[in-house]
Amino acid sequence: MFRRLAPIAGICSHKPSSRERYGQRNQAYDDIIKHSAEFGSHYTVTSVSHLIAFNKPFNVLCQFTDREGRSTLSNYIDVPGIYAAGRLDRDSEGLLLLTDCGALQQRIAHPSRKLWKRYWVQVEGTISDAALQRLRNGIALRDGPTAPANAKRIEEPERLWPRDPPVRFRKSVSDSWLELEIHEGRNRQVRRMTAAVGYPTLRLIRCAIGPVSLEGLRPGTWRDIDPLLFGPIKQKTIAAPGQRARSRSRN
Repeated sequence: MFRRLAPIAGICSHKPSSRERYGQRNQAYDDIIKHSAEFGSHYTVTSVSHLIAFNKPFNVLCQFTDREGRSTLSNYIDVPGIYAAGRLDRDSEGLLLLTDCGALQQRIAHPSRKLWKRYWVQVEGTISDAALQRLRNGIALRDGPTAPANAKRIEEPERLWPRDPPVRFRKSVSDSWLELEIHEGRNRQVRRMTAAVGYPTLRLIRCAIGPVSLEGLRPGTWRDIDPLLFGPIKQKTIAAPGQRARSRSRN
């Protein structure tokens, strides 16, 4: 019963050990019964969320374990019970948000929220005005057209850290930087978009997600973020377990 009620009640969840899960479920259920007694046939459950911003280095998997022994988030983050809100490819760098709250994770990562994400993109060649306009209009990809994006040419970002290993360049071909903002989250979308307009991506750095930016974060470091930057998590009010059961019996 608790598994069915927890998401509706707004309880933010993570993946602790089985012993922790057992204790947390019993405590949460006790809280539900307590609120039910106080408010009659309805109860409200809220939870304080934890949100951090992490600057993911190149070649780090966006997960905490890996059977092949590759570098993961656990090499840099020791906060228990948090998981990534969205993804960032192993060969991409930059901002990753992590939280222990399922509702907040949904708010940040789900495409329906249309949360803007900003990227610094180094491409092969000097990107043209025509290519930038195509990105703004939307690109036809194999899985359908992309939504219109914000795209502009920029200089190499200030205080940009060197990548390890360095980007491989072709001496005979120039490179350039652009800033791209999208609110979708398809697989390797930015790379496919720049390739579609004739400028393969050499380096990709996510520099902002909604109101949160990389400012002040060196690669491999993280800081706490106020979850309310993404708005309050609405309280959910539902019928108490006993009341719900009686209602069903009358139908």
